[in-house]
Amino acid sequence: MSNDKPSPATATFSDLAFTRTSPYGSQAEPTYAGATSFLRRKYSKDLESVDVAVIGVPFDVATTGRPGTRFGPRAIRAASTMLAWCPPYAWESDPLDTLHVIDWGDVFFDSGHIAEAPVAIRNTYLQIAAAGVKPLTLGGDHFISYPILQALSRTHGPISLIHFDAHSDTWADDGVRIDHGTMFYQAAKTGIVDPSRSIQLGMRTFNEEKHGYEVLDARWLHRNGIDAALAAIKARVGDNPCYLSFDIDFLDPSYAPGTGTPVVGGFDTHTALEFIRGLKGIHLVGADVVEVSPPFDHAEITALAGASIAQEMLGLFASKCA
Repeated sequence: MSNDKPSPATATFSDLAFTRTSPYGSQAEPTYAGATSFLRRKYSKDLESVDVAVIGVPFDVATTGRPGTRFGPRAIRAASTMLAWCPPYAWESDPLDTLHVIDWGDVFFDSGHIAEAPVAIRNTYLQIAAAGVKPLTLGGDHFISYPILQALSRTHGPISLIHFDAHSDTWADDGVRIDHGTMFYQAAKTGIVDPSRSIQLGMRTFNEEKHGYEVLDARWLHRNGIDAALAAIKARVGDNPCYLSFDIDFLDPSYAPGTGTPVVGGFDTHTALEFIRGLKGIHLVGADVVEVSPPFDHAEITALAGASIAQEMLGLFASKCA
């Protein structure tokens, strides 16, 4: 019988979500094993010295179509294990060398008292903002952006919104609905978002009302391209504190089938990543990737797209720190 004992060093290369000793850097771990925190970051509720907290919001009762986005945070985290072993290739440096990033885990709310969920979300992000930490959120349906923006606006004032989506999410409502198609109408109406300094991109569903937002729909983007769109975004937002919200259905269903309200005529994954990278240097105070619905996904391609977009968002956070 062998007397060999496991090397202590070997243990540090597994379950990095619990065993990592430094919050910085990318480190390889078998993609098929271990605790699936986002990019193998350490699970922690300790916000001391943290730059970015990755937070899951497993909420999907505001959907108007197919449910399932409550499973989105878990699926994005699992897909991110395929990205965690090296830096994102299109950036000059690894954002994880610059940023102290933790996986904070998921916001808790009682599904039996679902009307209280927006308050639970808002209170969580008030704590995050009070600690000076920037949130990167994994959804969940798109309604979750609203209580997040409510919390962040208390620190930053009216925020600029950069919104990638197939839908405007600005349909008017009665002000009390929990709905993933009306929250940016409410955000503009209540003043937590400044629509005159906000922009929506990729829309390919009809809404005649813009409520003060600049809207570059899918036809405009396809005709004018990435560079023109980036110039329009930066001209609109300027140096104002901004929130980046990415609905995965911005992508064409051929690239993101796993979502609740897919709309044809969208964009490929490369284009989406180029949009995110091109925003380097914006004053980003928070970001989210929402509407990943694993029950409708195939071979994890939607979850992987969501994880990749979130990883690029970390590059944006790092670019402002560089």
